[in-house]
Amino acid sequence: MKDHRICRAMGVCKKLVSSFTYSWKKKRDLEEVQKQLSLPKHSLKTECPTRWGSRQAMIDRILEQQKAIAQVLSNDRKLRHLIPSWQDIDVLEAVNKSLSPLVEFTDALSGEKYVSVSLVKPTLHLFNNSILEDQEDDTQLAKTIKHNILQYLNDKYSDQQTQEILDMASALDPRFKLKYVDEDIKESILERLKIEMRDVKTASAMERAPFETTAQVVDTEDAVPSMKRKKGLGSFFKVTVDKAAGQPPHKDQAIASEIQSYFQTESLDPEDDPLTWWRDAKTIYPRLSVLARKYLCIPATSSSSERVFSTSGNIVSCLRSSLKPDHVNRLVFLAKNL
Repeated sequence: MKDHRICRAMGVCKKLVSSFTYSWKKKRDLEEVQKQLSLPKHSLKTECPTRWGSRQAMIDRILEQQKAIAQVLSNDRKLRHLIPSWQDIDVLEAVNKSLSPLVEFTDALSGEKYVSVSLVKPTLHLFNNSILEDQEDDTQLAKTIKHNILQYLNDKYSDQQTQEILDMASALDPRFKLKYVDEDIKESILERLKIEMRDVKTASAMERAPFETTAQVVDTEDAVPSMKRKKGLGSFFKVTVDKAAGQPPHKDQAIASEIQSYFQTESLDPEDDPLTWWRDAKTIYPRLSVLARKYLCIPATSSSSERVFSTSGNIVSCLRSSLKPDHVNRLVFLAKNL
């Protein structure tokens, strides 16, 4: 969002933080004033272009230390002009109020050790219906910032292919299922589940295939005829049991039954781990559990890949620029997995 008021306030904040960062005297004076005013002994934070939350962190810290900063800078004639005016404070408060609720959600969606892709649709629903709704005490600037954030997020995830992935991930998460899927596309999601489940090989079928192949090889290679076994009474009962068992259920019927049973079960608590639930339920839902592993492993953001690039940047430094690609790959793998 480009607004001259925000640009001016951000410029003042950056200059203000720089004046304290590069002056040990200013840091000393700030600590003394913090002690006098009974403020937390926190140092100022600067904005990092590659970290979205750093701007909000810088603004929040300046608002926290506003009185101490004004008292320190008022004693320096050359830096008095860096004291934020009341207009700047209003702008900073509006920006901070709009961005603060998003910080925790951003951190949660950027994780890589738990399921995150299925949280995208519930998070968007929460933003649109409660968190970023206009409040009575919101200024016009705060309302504009919220509207722009919502428009950006909704446009970002409006692509049809992206929506399909998010809907499938949400449906396969036992915490949400079809709760955040639009009513008009629920049938299409169920149909897509059926189509993909037809192509899934269950664990029992995959485990049985090698043994069947081995048995065939043994039968063809074994040329020695086996001795005829004497027929016992058990063989007569075996025929009766086989006829009573009947034919196994059709594949489409098994798929429909599996889907119906899954969506009729009680939803999981939002704070529980869906992967643990699927691990315990894979014998009940063998095909759905395979699809759950397929979709729930997708990261919601690019933060995990960016962390890998940061790790490789720390490894391939100026003093180690001659490392071969294979060696770099191994070092990055060890750094991320040890």
